[in-house]
Amino acid sequence: MADFQALQEKYKPVVDVIKQFEGHGAKFDGSELVGEQYHLVAHVPSQVVLDRVWDAIKQVDPQYADLKHEITNTGGQEQEYTIAPGDNLSKVSKLFYGNANHYEGIAKASHIANPDKIQVGQKVTVPVLQ
Repeated sequence: MADFQALQEKYKPVVDVIKQFEGHGAKFDGSELVGEQYHLVAHVPSQVVLDRVWDAIKQVDPQYADLKHEITNTGGQEQEYTIAPGDNLSKVSKLFYGNANHYEGIAKASHIANPDKIQVGQKVTVPVLQ
């Protein structure tokens, strides 16, 4: 019999990523043990966030054989984000991609000529990485 607590701990980084995006439309609905698998249920607002969750899953276990998942994309491909105090596009890139170096793609998708010139309250588009 699988140990639910051990599987919860194993997949905690994945749940943490989902919860990190709760203010952006993600929702962790819960988890349970189904047979020998950790059953994770969540909703994410875009393919961008779904890709970030999958990156976390693959970091925990590239085979994820002990994971049964229902992670539903409730939105589209891109993610809209509103710039908060202290943000820059590298920080937004780190949040959504796990890597600060993709800020130029956000600038391009958001029609921003100079990535260093963004304003609090400005809406940017975070595209799916190609």
